[in-house]
Amino acid sequence: MAPPAHPPAILLMGPTASGKTAVATRLATTLPCEIISVDSALVYKDMDIGTAKPDAGTLQRAPHHLINLIEPHESYSAARFRDDALTAMREITERGNIPLLVGGTMLYFKALVEGLNDLPEADSTIRLIIETMAEEDGWPAVHEKLRKVDPETAARLEPGDAQRIQRALEIYYITGKSMTDLLKKPKYVYFPYTPIRIALLPGDRAALHERIARRFGAMLDAGLVAELRRLREDYALEPDMPAMRCVGYRQAWDHLIGKISLDELREQGIAATRQLAKRQLTWLRATEGLTEFDCLADNVGDLVLEYIRQELEAMMIAGES
Repeated sequence: MAPPAHPPAILLMGPTASGKTAVATRLATTLPCEIISVDSALVYKDMDIGTAKPDAGTLQRAPHHLINLIEPHESYSAARFRDDALTAMREITERGNIPLLVGGTMLYFKALVEGLNDLPEADSTIRLIIETMAEEDGWPAVHEKLRKVDPETAARLEPGDAQRIQRALEIYYITGKSMTDLLKKPKYVYFPYTPIRIALLPGDRAALHERIARRFGAMLDAGLVAELRRLREDYALEPDMPAMRCVGYRQAWDHLIGKISLDELREQGIAATRQLAKRQLTWLRATEGLTEFDCLADNVGDLVLEYIRQELEAMMIAGES
């Protein structure tokens, strides 16, 4: 066996409500690991209940990097995550510890390991132009404009998928090239680590759905609506901001403006979370090189810990040979 060219990094992935935080905390308090959050919602300050952010006790036992980075009215990107994560990983490795990347934002994992295509940064003026088109003619009409310049991307998007339609058309207006063409260009990949890829997947999808329902109910009981009310008072928020498109907050916003009842908030929040889990599972099933563990198993933490110990020992032996 050839020795690993780079130091190890543990990548712990899984759908929402799969128990990633509990397993990661077990690993970080047993092994020389430091946790890096891979979650597009945990970057926001003061958004604690709806994001299932680890509580103070958990953070004291197992501090997390890359949480509470920005305010809810600000934006964060996969490119910024990649830069932030690589910086944190280098610092962790220099301390003699192992980066433990944990989360369910699969795009961030992909960007970190596989690199990013050379897509332009957002342009607020062009976005305003596209939003004005949508206000005047509707998103289906904007979708038709996209189809004329980038038929492949348009075919993948629903006519009402405003966020992705806007981004694809914005890219074309900035560069004069379609997103499809730009994504075909080779990516620059810099990931100087030997990844140990782990996926926490449910052996019983219905049981995961039950867990999702219980967790969302607990969020409501803990004060999700009151949390959003405070956020709206403290920050200049709009419903189309990335932070407010997070599952749970989007439905709570509709409840606060009187659009849906509390019971409808509960039902729609659970349904949206299940759809999120479905998308995450689809992505994970298509990802190669994962070692899978049943997230519903009582001893899943023990199993993951033993597997990682074996992998690290194998790397050490290979490095000495």
